[in-house]
Amino acid sequence: MIQDLPPLAILLEKGPAIFAFDFGRYLVAAGVTSAIVWGLRRSSLAARKIQAREASAADKRREFLQSLQTAGVYLFVSLFIVWGVDTGVLHRFEGSYGLLGDMALLAAIIIAHDAYFYWVHRAMHHPRLFKTFHRAHHRSVTPTPWAAYSFAIPEAFVMILFVPIWLFFVATPVWVTFLWINFQIVRNAMGHAGFELHPRWWLATPLTRWINTTTHHDLHHSGGFNRNYGLYFTWWDKWMGTEHPQYAERFHDVVSRSPVREAVGPVQPDGEMIETMSLRSVQPSRS
Repeated sequence: MIQDLPPLAILLEKGPAIFAFDFGRYLVAAGVTSAIVWGLRRSSLAARKIQAREASAADKRREFLQSLQTAGVYLFVSLFIVWGVDTGVLHRFEGSYGLLGDMALLAAIIIAHDAYFYWVHRAMHHPRLFKTFHRAHHRSVTPTPWAAYSFAIPEAFVMILFVPIWLFFVATPVWVTFLWINFQIVRNAMGHAGFELHPRWWLATPLTRWINTTTHHDLHHSGGFNRNYGLYFTWWDKWMGTEHPQYAERFHDVVSRSPVREAVGPVQPDGEMIETMSLRSVQPSRS
């Protein structure tokens, strides 16, 4: 009976391991990033906290529970991905293209995923889609690393859909896929850290200025709702004219703040940015 339903058989055989691996990645990435931010906020770099507003315990609890929900969606879709690989619909590749070939493929999947993320993210900001797909994530006006997978169920399906699409077209070595999914969650946690983790020269050199910073995505949550849709890079935002016009200024302001000598306690919103906006004031893009 169970064998007649391959996804159910896969769930019983591999489901716990798949869930533990995926949710474990989230816990490690969000937990380590949170610990780093906690330590830095008690150092001379404490002024690099991007927003004056503080995320509440309720915010963090909601982000965690929504991320747990996302891990459940990812488990469900993963059952069909495994089934697709077993039946040959999706590519299975246990070998290697050589170190250079594998590294080139890793770069390709990162670039492709960034493009996918930009366009589906921007689409989910459309007024007809926003409430169903993306509003839950934007409840984090002041995001924390725990918001990395804080999605509504429909958005979680959209986010993981990239994996079967990629595997349908490209035979990817297992270890390359492993590197990418871990790179993805680390960068996601960093983007929601609420604390600028990149050095002050990041935007001053062509070698790094096209790579997203924490400030870039934080602006999307706190004051540039219809801006800064990119995940890893700023390319698409620049090409499509959706980068926040004050992004570079904000970044330099954050990384140039005077060092502090004592730990900084909770502070009240100063109203400098739209950091205290509620979702009632959010106007989704019509692009």
